Amino acid sequence: MITHIVFFKLFDRSRESQERVRDRILEMRGHIPVLLSLEAGCDVIRSTRAYDVALLARFASLNTLKEYIDHPVHQALVAFLKPLRESTVSIDYDTPD
Repeated sequence: MITHIVFFKLFDRSRESQERVRDRILEMRGHIPVLLSLEAGCDVIRSTRAYDVALLARFASLNTLKEYIDHPVHQALVAFLKPLRESTVSIDYDTPD
């Protein structure tokens, strides 16, 4: 299993902006068949070093993660986020089944 984690730092760090991004991420549920699970949340500590929104997704394999990356629903999210995000960091790693 592959775990995919992404952190987003937004230009507008308001709670409303964070929630709008979180909700938009969660709209992918049920629209991408290879997506086994999806979580998203807003930072609650709100420190200067914190990112604003996190995405955690799980996939059966590296190949299905690649399918997700290319999926039109995910690509629409990427386009939505592009003007809103100051920076993004991610990690993808193998997890025991």
